[in-house]
Amino acid sequence: MFKQIMPLSLIISMRFFGLFLVLPVISIYALSMPNATPQIVGIIIGGYALTQMIFQIPFGAMSDMLGRKGTIITGLLLFAIGSIVAAIATDLLTLLLGRLLQGAGAIGAVVSAMIGDLVKEEQRPKAMAMMGGSIAMSFALAMVLGPVLGSGFGVPALFWIVAFIALASIVVLVTMVPDAPKVTHTYHNVSAFNYLKNKNLHIMNITNFLQKGLMTFAFMIIPIILTKTFGWDMSDLWKIYIPAMIAGIFAMGPAAILAEKKGKYKEVLIVGVIFFAISYFIMGDARNESFFLAGIILFFIGFNMHEPIMQSLTMKYARVHEKGKVLGTSNSFGYLGTFLGGFIGGIYFQEVDGSFNASLGEIATALIIVSIIWVILLAMLPNPLKTKIIYHNLDDLDENKFNTLDERKAIEEWYINNSENIIVIKYNEQLIEEPTILSLIKK
Repeated sequence: MFKQIMPLSLIISMRFFGLFLVLPVISIYALSMPNATPQIVGIIIGGYALTQMIFQIPFGAMSDMLGRKGTIITGLLLFAIGSIVAAIATDLLTLLLGRLLQGAGAIGAVVSAMIGDLVKEEQRPKAMAMMGGSIAMSFALAMVLGPVLGSGFGVPALFWIVAFIALASIVVLVTMVPDAPKVTHTYHNVSAFNYLKNKNLHIMNITNFLQKGLMTFAFMIIPIILTKTFGWDMSDLWKIYIPAMIAGIFAMGPAAILAEKKGKYKEVLIVGVIFFAISYFIMGDARNESFFLAGIILFFIGFNMHEPIMQSLTMKYARVHEKGKVLGTSNSFGYLGTFLGGFIGGIYFQEVDGSFNASLGEIATALIIVSIIWVILLAMLPNPLKTKIIYHNLDDLDENKFNTLDERKAIEEWYINNSENIIVIKYNEQLIEEPTILSLIKK
C-alpha cells in the first residue's frame, strides 16, 4: 500500500503546499495593490475556489469515464499556468485571473478517487490518513516558508515556486504512480445522478462547505488583525501558524483513531465544530492579543480533527462507480464555502474607526450561531455500519449467478476487478456469512 499511495500523497500534498504557501500573505499582498478594498481582497483569496467549485464535478466524472491519470495531468497543467499568471501580475485583475486559473485544475477529488481505486477498502482509512498527514505537513511547512520567503523575495516568487511544483508533480505521476485497476460494476440501470438522493452525502456536502468557509475567513482575518491591530510583521506570522499547526497535528491522530477504529465519525465532527465555535468566540474580541492567538490555536485543532476523516467518510456513503462524482460534488461544496468565506468576509470585515475589531465581533457572533445549527445537522448523520468484504477469484465462480447477489439485502455492493480477476463483495456480517454468499455464486 505504501508504494502505491505515497506518490499520490506526494502529488496532492505538493499541490496543497502550493496553495498554502501564499495563503498566509496574500491578503496583505493584495491589499497593497492599487484600488484594493477588503471586498476585492476577499474575492482574490477565495477566487481559486470558485473555479474549483465549477470544475470539481466535471473533473471527477471525466476521471470515472476516461481515466484518472490524464485528468490529473490536465489539472496540474492548468494549476501551473495559473501560478505563472499570478506571478507576473501587477494589478488586481491579473492576480484574480491567475487565482481563477489555479483553481481550474480541480484534481483533489480525482486523486482521492484514485487512492480508493488502488487500495482495498479495509486499508483505505490508513491511506486517507497518510494523505491527510502529508497535507498537514505541507500545510505546516507552507506556514513557515510562506511568510519568510514572501517577505524576503516577494509574493510573486512564491507563485513561481508553485508553478515549478505543479510541473514536478506531473513527473511524479507519470513515473511513480501505477494505473488504476479496471472495474466492472453492476449499476448500469441506475441513474447517473442517483447519488444525489443520498441524505448522508447532503450532510457531508454541507459540512465540507461550512468547514472550508470558516477556514478561508480565518486566513483572511488572522494576517490583517495581527499586522494592523497588533503590529506584527509579515515575516513573523509563522510564529503563531507553527504552534497552531503542531497543536492541530496532535489532535489529528486521536480524532482519526476514534473515527476509523471506534466508528465515532459523527462525534469527532461535532467536537471539531465546537472547537470552531469557541475559537471564533475568542477571536471575536480582538482587543487582547493573547486571547486572539489562543483562538487561532483552537481553530487549527478543530480543523485538523476534521481533515483526516472527511473524504474517507464521504466515500463510505458512495458506491464504487460513483467515487469520482461523489467526491467531486463534495469538493465543489467545499470550494463554494472557500469562495464565499473570502467574499462575504470581505463585505462585512470592514475597518471601523481605524480598526477591524468591531466588525469582527459581529461576524464571530453570526458564525457561532451557524456552528450551533451545524451541530444539530451532524447529530442526524448516522455513523456508517461496519461491513466485511470478500475478495474471491473468478475462476471457480459462475458469472451468470452474480445477479442473485442483488436480491440479498445483506449485500451492500459487489463489483468485478478485471485487472486482478476477482469479485469484490461488501456485506453485513450480522445478516449473512461469507460461505453462504459464495455458495450462491459457485459453479
